[in-house]
Amino acid sequence: MDDCTILTSTTEVPTISPWLWQQFGRCARFYLRRSFHALRLSHAGQFPLAPDTPAVVFFNHPSWWDPLVAIFLAQRFMPACRHYGPIDAEALCRYRFFQRLGFFGVTPGTRRGAVTFLRVGQAILRQPQSVLWMTPEGRFSDSRQRPVQLQPGLGALARRLDGVVFLPLAIEYVFWEERFPEILLRFGEVIPVSSCDLDNEAHTARFAQYLQSTQDALAREACRRDPAAFETLLRGRVGVGGIYDACRALRACWRGGGRHDKAFHRAHGVENG
Repeated sequence: MDDCTILTSTTEVPTISPWLWQQFGRCARFYLRRSFHALRLSHAGQFPLAPDTPAVVFFNHPSWWDPLVAIFLAQRFMPACRHYGPIDAEALCRYRFFQRLGFFGVTPGTRRGAVTFLRVGQAILRQPQSVLWMTPEGRFSDSRQRPVQLQPGLGALARRLDGVVFLPLAIEYVFWEERFPEILLRFGEVIPVSSCDLDNEAHTARFAQYLQSTQDALAREACRRDPAAFETLLRGRVGVGGIYDACRALRACWRGGGRHDKAFHRAHGVENG
C-alpha cells in the first residue's frame, strides 16, 4: 500500500504540529500583507462564537487565497483550538506537511472520499476545542453566482452530529481605490443542528440558504465601498510605488515645507494606510 492510499483511507485525526501551525500562520499573514491592501471584517457580521465552541465554519470558494484567509481567522479568533480541513487527496500526497497543519485527504466525487470525510469529520468534532473549516461548494466559484449550491457532504455531516454549531462565512476580493485589492469578510448567523431534526438534503439546502444570505449582505457592503463599515483586521500595501510615488513624495515636500497637512500619504484613496 503506497503513501497516497494510506492518506486517503485513514480515519485517524491528523496530528497537528503547534510549531509548524504557528510558522505557517506567520507566512500566511506575510503573503496577505504583501498581496492585499487590507483584510476587513464587516461590523454587521462579526465573529460570533465563544473561543472553545466546537464548530464547522463553511465558506464560499472564490479564490486560491481562501485557505490562507481561513488560517489567519483561525489564529486570530480561536488560537487555543485545533483547526482542520479536508483537502484533495492527490494534493496531500504532493504536500505531505499539510497533514501536520490539520488537513486530511479525501478523493472528490467518490463514495470512498465521502466515507472518509464523514468518518474523519466526526472524529475531529468529537474532540474538545476542535474546529472544521470547509468549502462545501466543492470547486472555485464566483462570489456573486446564484443560487449557491453545496455538495451533500456538509448536510450528511450535520445529520450525524449533536452539540456542534455551523457558521457561514462569506469572502470577497474586490478593488476599491488602491492598487492592491481588499479582502472583505462577513460571518453569518450561527446555525445549531440536531442529528434528528432534518435529513441530509434538508440540512444542505438550509446551509446553502444561510451562506447565500451572508454573501448577499457582504455583496451589498462591497458595492457601497465604505471602509467604515468594516473592521480592519490586517493592513497590507498601499500606494502605486516606483517613480509615481517618488514624484508624489517630492511634490508634497516642495509644497508643504514641513506642514503636516501637506505631508505625503502613500495611500491613493481618502483612507490613509
